[in-house]
Parts: sequence; structure tokens; C-alpha cells
Amino acid sequence: MSHVLQRRNDLLVRLFGEHHGWLLDRLRARMGCCHDAADMAAETFAHVVALPDTQVIREPRALLTTIAKRLIFASWRRRDLERAYLESLAAEPELFEPSPEARYLVMEALLEVDQLLHGLSSRARAAFLYSQLDGWTYARIGAELGVSAPRVHQYVVQGLKAICAVER
Repeated sequence: MSHVLQRRNDLLVRLFGEHHGWLLDRLRARMGCCHDAADMAAETFAHVVALPDTQVIREPRALLTTIAKRLIFASWRRRDLERAYLESLAAEPELFEPSPEARYLVMEALLEVDQLLHGLSSRARAAFLYSQLDGWTYARIGAELGVSAPRVHQYVVQGLKAICAVER
């Protein structure tokens, strides 16, 4: 192993040893479940390992807290999406109930769309989803959101650009 890789490895081992217990305690207090906290701590350290240059970490606890918070918010968003999808399925007659494979594929697609639209404002996301999923007119969306139809058009374009940016 090269000297640089050995230093990186030593730094990561030290970082884990000094801060894992602290992070786990914080996550356990915040999440209320020791298993979820352990998973989130492991995922947080996996993100640290993936950093290109660990030598520049000056405030390890601040970095770990920031990464962990982002992961927690992402998991909450995922849970909310799953809950909304399952509620919409429960409202459908059993005749239309999708297979487990179809449910999985739809959930994965929803999570991907959520990730792509995450950078948009809440109004832009809502306008895009009302337009594309519910088939609402711009006038109806504008009335719902309290904005003009041309503004709704701008929001929908922002959503389309966010989705289409992946294809490039």
C-alpha cells in the first residue's frame, strides 16, 4: 500500500474510532431506534470514505452531522413517498392492485423523480406534478397555488428541464 493510501486509511480509522460512538448516540436520540441509528451512522461513514480528499477534514463532527442530517432528511422523504404511494394503492379497488414487482418499479421511479425535482421550489414541484400526473390545466394549477398561468408554465418548464437534464 502506498504511503498516501496508508495515511488516508489511518485517518479514516482514527476518525471512525473517535467519532462513531458520538455520532451513534446523537442519531439514536434523534431517530429513537438504535437499529436505524446504526444504519444511518454506517451510511454516514460510507459517505466520508467516498470523499476524494479526507485530509482536508478540519471539523469532523460538523461534517458527520451535516452528512447524517442530509441522509435522515432523504430517508424521511423516501418514507413519505412510500406512505403516499401505499395510501393511493389502498384507495384503488383490488381489481387494479399491481404486482409486487410493479409496486417496486413504481416506487423506484417515484424516488428517482423526487430526487430529480428536489432542487426545485415547492411550488415548481407541485405545478409540475399537478400538470404531469393529475393532468390539471395551468389555470387550475395557478388557482391552487395562487399564481398566474404563465408562472405555472415557467414552473412546469423548470420541472421538465430537471427531468430531461438526466438524459444528456
